[in-house]
Amino acid sequence: MRKRVLITGASGFLGSHLCDRFIKEGYEVIGMDNLITGDLKNIEHLFKLENFEFYHHDVTKFVHVPGNIDYILHFASPASPIDYLKIPIQTLKVGSLGTHNLLGLAKEKKARILIASTSEVYGDPLVHPQSEEYYGNVNTIGPRGVYDEAKRFQESITMAYHRFHGLETRIARIFNTYGPRMRLNDGRVIPAFIGQALRGEDLTVFGDGSQTRSFCYVDDQIQGLYNLLLSDYSLPVNIGNPHEITILEFAQEIIKLTGTKQKIIFKPLPQDDPMQRQPDISKARQILNWEPKVSREEGMKKTFDYFKNLSKEELFKSEHKDFSKHNRN
Repeated sequence: MRKRVLITGASGFLGSHLCDRFIKEGYEVIGMDNLITGDLKNIEHLFKLENFEFYHHDVTKFVHVPGNIDYILHFASPASPIDYLKIPIQTLKVGSLGTHNLLGLAKEKKARILIASTSEVYGDPLVHPQSEEYYGNVNTIGPRGVYDEAKRFQESITMAYHRFHGLETRIARIFNTYGPRMRLNDGRVIPAFIGQALRGEDLTVFGDGSQTRSFCYVDDQIQGLYNLLLSDYSLPVNIGNPHEITILEFAQEIIKLTGTKQKIIFKPLPQDDPMQRQPDISKARQILNWEPKVSREEGMKKTFDYFKNLSKEELFKSEHKDFSKHNRN
C-alpha cells in the first residue's frame, strides 16, 4: 500500500509544490486548505489523479481524516505581511489552535509531523548569520508579532508533544523562498518587484535598501523539507539559501532581468522589518546532506518566465480577498 501524507495549506505556494513532490514520489496525498490565501488553480492538475484528494477545511476547527496517515506536513498559515496584517487573529489561530489540532491528529494516527516554521522567529536579529541556537529578537506586541509569535508558539507546542508524548516531530525554519505559483501582489519582495516591473511601475524599496535577504528557489526548498521529514532529527533546522543580497542590489537585478527602465523609489521602512536575514545552514548540510543547488540567476529566470506569462487581468488585479468572515473571533 502507498504511504499517505496529509499536507495542510495545500493550495498555497509551498503546499502545492509539496503535493507535486509527494505525488511524484508515489505517495497518496491528502491536500487540506480553507482557501483564505490559497488558490485551487495551484493544484487543479492533481484532481484527476486517483492518489490525490482534497479537503476544503479550516485546521483551526477539529480535523478528522479517515484511515491511516503516515506523515503530516503543516503549511497552513498566511505567510505574507499583507495577509497576516489583514487577518491577525486567524494567523494566530492557525499557528496555535491549528497546530494543536494537527499534533493531536498525528498522535492519534501515530504519524510523523513536520511543522513549517519560519526565519521570522529570529525577529530583527542581533546575530548574523542566524543559527538554530539563536533565540531571536522579536517584538511580541508589534504588528508583525501575530505571525512571529504564532510560529514561535508553534515550535514550543510541537516540542512539548515530542517530549511529553514521544511524537515524531520535525521543525523547518524556512527562509525567504521564491518561484512559480507565488501570488503576484502578496507583498513579498520578489513578486512585488516583478509585478511592478511588468506593469511599468517604479520599484518600491523600503528604507534605504541596505537591509538584506537570502532567497532560496522553491525546488531547493522542497528538497530540503523532504530530506528533513525523512530524517531522524527533531530539533529546528534552517532551510534556506545563505547567499545574501541587499534589497537595493536586488531591485537593480530585477530591472536588469526584466529589461525595463523604471526608477527605484524609496518609502519608509515598516515597523520591525528585519535588517538582516541570512541562514546558517550548517545543520542542514551535516544532518540532511542538503544545500541549495539553484543559483539566483537561474531561479529568477524561471520565476520571471512564470510571471510574464500571466494574463493582463492577473497582472493588473489587486489583492481584494474578503477576509472579514475569518476575523470575527
